[in-house]
Amino acid sequence: AAAKGGYKHFMLKEIMEQPRVITDCLTGRVTEEPDGSLSVHLQELDGIPVPSRLHIVACGTSYNAGLWGQQLLENVGGIPTDLDIASEFRYRDPIILPGEAVMVISQSGETADTLAALRLAKEKGAKVIGLCNVVGSSIAREADVVLYTQAGPEISVASTKAMCSQMVLIALMALYYGQRRSPAVFDRNLLVALRELPEKLAAALPAMQKRAEQLALRFASSRSFFYLGRGQYNALALEGALKLKELSYIHAEGYAAGEMKHGPIALIDPQFPTFALAMDDDVFFPKVKSNIQEVLARQGRVIALVQEKGRSLSSLGVEDIWRLPDSYPVISCFFALSALQLFSYCMADVLGKDVDQPRNLAKSVTVE
Repeated sequence: AAAKGGYKHFMLKEIMEQPRVITDCLTGRVTEEPDGSLSVHLQELDGIPVPSRLHIVACGTSYNAGLWGQQLLENVGGIPTDLDIASEFRYRDPIILPGEAVMVISQSGETADTLAALRLAKEKGAKVIGLCNVVGSSIAREADVVLYTQAGPEISVASTKAMCSQMVLIALMALYYGQRRSPAVFDRNLLVALRELPEKLAAALPAMQKRAEQLALRFASSRSFFYLGRGQYNALALEGALKLKELSYIHAEGYAAGEMKHGPIALIDPQFPTFALAMDDDVFFPKVKSNIQEVLARQGRVIALVQEKGRSLSSLGVEDIWRLPDSYPVISCFFALSALQLFSYCMADVLGKDVDQPRNLAKSVTVE
């Protein structure tokens, strides 16, 4: 109980630690120049060339972090980026050309499929970047360079602060490569917003927990859930569905919202609620709004995650709107991530599940 710091579960403690984790991840990596501007320093990457293409390989939550970061690495960093599930990558004889690099992501640094993918990449002559949390782990030892996420020990089996730290470090990588390739167009506004994030997130988390508790009570009888998002919120929709499955044992589907009409819409009914990520900084907002209309037209219930300033959804008849603090584009994803984690946590707690040790799961998947 003392180790939990007064929290009911380790998972809740670790969600609430995320502001400090972000600060730790930024420390020493974001510096202020003499002219007052900010810059990114990732000394680990200084010794290897900027890759002509980056292949991200991971499993589970780490895969979702990679999917979230793919768009940033391309749009901010200017690095063409592919993404693979490690258990598929290791068996498909991937083509890795000279000048390309592979980044493997693993919280533990011991994930069996990811470690096998690392070894395959090295056999093919690729430079391998390891992104992990555990110093001295197998991935940390075998990668050409390693970026530690500085999340600290994560006790709960379901990963929370580890994914948050992975997202921060991928954002820093995108900024680093953007700074290195085109200093004149480097997105300093994003870097400023990232440095301000810990304080804003810490202030928002208590209210977010209360809202998650309210929604969990309303939806605790649901046996299935649908998560929808576009762009980077697609990755968060997948992660939200994964967390709900892991913790509450409620069946959940995460989908790119544009795919809804390609089959999943057949599932919509009053007993199949939808969690729609309709954040207002999202260029896809009108399209997500259209998806919400489609769900409501089929008598589906909707939880809509929006920002405080947000464009209204009340005219559609959405009863359950969850407003998050306004923030810079991309940074809003960190608020959405915490909201999804808290919702899954509260759903599992209301249902009396073992939050920290869900059935059939292990913290580190060290066998295939």
